[in-house]
Amino acid sequence: MDEDLDRALDGVGRRLRALRQQRQATLAELSESTGISVSTLSRLESGSRKPTLELLLPLARAHGVTLDELVDAPPTGDPRVHLRPITHHGMTVLPLTRRAGGIQAYKMVIPAASRRDEPEPQTHEGYEWLFVLNGRLRLVLGEHDLVLTPGEAAEFDTRLPHWFGRADAEPVEFLSLFGKQGERAHVRARPKA
Repeated sequence: MDEDLDRALDGVGRRLRALRQQRQATLAELSESTGISVSTLSRLESGSRKPTLELLLPLARAHGVTLDELVDAPPTGDPRVHLRPITHHGMTVLPLTRRAGGIQAYKMVIPAASRRDEPEPQTHEGYEWLFVLNGRLRLVLGEHDLVLTPGEAAEFDTRLPHWFGRADAEPVEFLSLFGKQGERAHVRARPKA
């Protein structure tokens, strides 16, 4: 048991540094948000200081991860499926489905930023449906440049050049349904008569 604990704690520094770098935060900014000194944070990341619960709790909160994720805890035999978020192109993507083929569902979060990203439209096989939960989502679709607000949706063939990102400096959360083979979401506006 002690070997498992030591192994889990040995990797904490690397994970802390990776999480901070993903967020593009400095040690000083992390120190301000957690109340942990810059020197302590630096020693934790380098592995020269052993992490304690008092240090890990505010760090997990600041990075938006669980303690299990922070220490890479071994599975406990819990039968529930725990979907893990992925950071991709500065966006947090949480897969909501886990089945091969068919339509896949994702929750996506684009964090706040001081600068706006420049659109770089892409094309690929498939069909996508977006639904905005919070914030304002900018969608460039062919020659159209749209801003979607909470409660609004868009659907499109992904072979059409498209790009999405924040419409302003505020974060945006949205759902995405995507079918690689071009499957479309079936929407029924009212019950059959």
